[in-house]
Amino acid sequence: MRREELAQLAGLSVDYVLRLEQGRATNPSAQVVGALARALQLSRAERDQLFRAAGLLPPQDGTISAHVPASIQRLAARLGEVPVGVFTADWTLAWWNDMWSALLGDPPEVPAAERNLAAALFGDGTGRAASRLVWSERGADAFAASIVADLRDAASRYPSDARLRRRVQGLLGSSGAFARYWATATAAPHAGERKTIRHPEVGDIRLDCDVLVVPGADLRVVTYTAAGGSADAGKLELLRVTGGAVRSITNSDA
Repeated sequence: MRREELAQLAGLSVDYVLRLEQGRATNPSAQVVGALARALQLSRAERDQLFRAAGLLPPQDGTISAHVPASIQRLAARLGEVPVGVFTADWTLAWWNDMWSALLGDPPEVPAAERNLAAALFGDGTGRAASRLVWSERGADAFAASIVADLRDAASRYPSDARLRRRVQGLLGSSGAFARYWATATAAPHAGERKTIRHPEVGDIRLDCDVLVVPGADLRVVTYTAAGGSADAGKLELLRVTGGAVRSITNSDA
């Protein structure tokens, strides 16, 4: 794998990867090491070894894992004409393909800690500022409530996850809307729905959004598709060919 390919897959700059290779970047964060492990399609044991080599403790039981198994990466990569994003249990974007970037914006333009749907919906950081407009046929209220319900469920299942705890506490303190949803959160399964994405190059695109759960990995694979021969399918094809010229990350839906 070329350095440029590794940097792109990991969502890092080529210069930073070069500095890591040369030993000039000596304290990579857990997010960076995790991104490199996913890009290299390491096994869990290999990932843990990479964490230790970087002077970090591998992710422990009781915390949310951002590890995307190589088999899931291979499966998602084969869906090259479909925008695909893989999210962790707390709705942090862990993996994406080129079509996801073309449709919803290039995730590396957003700091890793901000590549989270709750942060994009309720926060005031880069993730929200870089948001691309998305509307769900269920309505913004239903979607926001479902994301907060998932976050509350994740907090109950991963009580030792300090990053999730900090995110929840921060949003409870800064967002009245998040606090209201948190107080009334009720877990419910995600179902397929129609969403409209406002793209700066091709205009509004109406697509089917499906959320697929990965058994045993606590991951969610999100896909966007359009009916064959439709105008929306034509817009997706145009994005596939051009790659999308303007990059940002979605603000209200996955």
